Amino acid sequence: MNLSPLQKARYDYSPKLPGMLRNGIAEICVRDGAPTESVADQDKIRALFPNTYGKNEITFEKGANTSAPKKQVVGVILSGGQAPGGHNVICGLYDAIKATDKGNVLLGFKGGPSGLIDDDYIEFDDAYINEFRNTGGFDIIGSGRTKLETEEQFKIVTEVAKKHGLTAIVIIGGDDSNTNAAVLAEYMAAHNTGVQVIGCPKTIDGDLKNEDIEASFGFDTATKTYSELIGNIERDANSAKKYWHFIKVMGRSASHVALECALETQPNICLIGEEVAAKKMSLADITNYIADSVEKRAANGENFGVAIIPEGIVEFVPEFSALISEINELLAGSKTEEFNALPDWAAKYDYIKKGLSASAFAVFDILPQFVQQQLFLERDPHGNVQVSLIESEKLFSEMVKSELAKRKAAGTYKGKFGSQHHFFGYEGRCAFPSNFDADYCYSLGYNAFMLIQYGYTGYLSKVSNISRPADEWVAGGMPITKMMNMERRNGEDKPVIRKALVELDGAPFKYFESHREEWAVKTSYLYPGAIQYFGPAEVCDLTTRTLALEKGRN
Repeated sequence: MNLSPLQKARYDYSPKLPGMLRNGIAEICVRDGAPTESVADQDKIRALFPNTYGKNEITFEKGANTSAPKKQVVGVILSGGQAPGGHNVICGLYDAIKATDKGNVLLGFKGGPSGLIDDDYIEFDDAYINEFRNTGGFDIIGSGRTKLETEEQFKIVTEVAKKHGLTAIVIIGGDDSNTNAAVLAEYMAAHNTGVQVIGCPKTIDGDLKNEDIEASFGFDTATKTYSELIGNIERDANSAKKYWHFIKVMGRSASHVALECALETQPNICLIGEEVAAKKMSLADITNYIADSVEKRAANGENFGVAIIPEGIVEFVPEFSALISEINELLAGSKTEEFNALPDWAAKYDYIKKGLSASAFAVFDILPQFVQQQLFLERDPHGNVQVSLIESEKLFSEMVKSELAKRKAAGTYKGKFGSQHHFFGYEGRCAFPSNFDADYCYSLGYNAFMLIQYGYTGYLSKVSNISRPADEWVAGGMPITKMMNMERRNGEDKPVIRKALVELDGAPFKYFESHREEWAVKTSYLYPGAIQYFGPAEVCDLTTRTLALEKGRN
């Protein structure tokens, strides 16, 4: 197999473990913490999870291992979108399994949750595992977005588990995937299958976190990757001095990625969706905010700049969110086919005008035509607008251009405005994991097996104190139900893990807020450069600015 020099070097990297996990499997014991409750809707969550609700948080520490020895056959799946470090979760899990007993087995089910249903798997061995250590991607077994949520699916998974003698299943995924893990754990416990279910927190969006889960894996690497690219663009902008770059970054439901990239690169503009929603900012408000920066910089002779825009920004704009809701109703059921059968855009435009309220159409009508049409592209599986298909970076660029034309006509703006557009998404999902993510993910996988060995189910693998050096990290577990609340999904109330949004009173946003007026006018760019894998720890092992600020370690 042909390998790049970096691949070869990364295979040889030895991930760092929390101190208590370095003592060897035989010297790890459990300390019980307090019983837990769900973050909200306690009575409803308790009723839905009678066998797994209210369990104690636990911490691993040095001491005699008191777990009952037995052969372990563990199944593992990768669920949802890729995130750097997923391979190391599996490697850590595998190494802990084999360190306990060479006869233990790890089966990787292919293509995500559907692999469990289709019984499509591979049995891992040293040679296969070693090809994926410290590498990016999910290609070790692939991933998928099938949801495990029906009685029929659970019965099939139970039969597959019984066929292979599975003692546990580890689900590596985001909030939806770990919600499924909690539901599957409850089913397995209620039916006395003897199969434990453990989750591992993954998402580059950074919205699977709380007081216990300080960061989801992949966020560190993805934001460092995007920040390198943004820094490169900032340097180009400052060199050419003739373009405003509008850069959309991943983050459909929360703006953590945008905020972290702004902290790393200090652009002129960064929109935070949660602030837009809190202030009820309109499209015009946002347009004027960006145009003000363009005008002030132009007055200083700087007809260039950089604006970062989170992927899901339009859903945070109240008037746009209301428009989307009306469009979803307008095209509900068979009406989508009726709309698509119309002969041209003029006919479709007339159909839209008649079907929307006056207030919604007023918002629709100020949008550039390409955005209007993007709102009526292919629907998602629930029949809703696919917001990720809306090129919001081009939307705001066009709206700013129109606003500047008005200001030029009024004589207040005398600059030149040219724009370039970028969307950074897939570029960060499968990068070589940073040392932080390589270490963190390996620890999550190793720790997941310790939870299995001690008989826990319905727990999330938890590694905390991660803003400190790895030997100070603390390993343990928390019941997934602690993170859950009830939300309305497809007309039904369902238990789900609550997404973590950017906290407007949190230290990361407050730091950004205190500097953005200066960044909006001055060229204050930072150039973080590429992820460093070799060298001093203060360069190679540093955590995100978000985590450092949250922990008071700026």
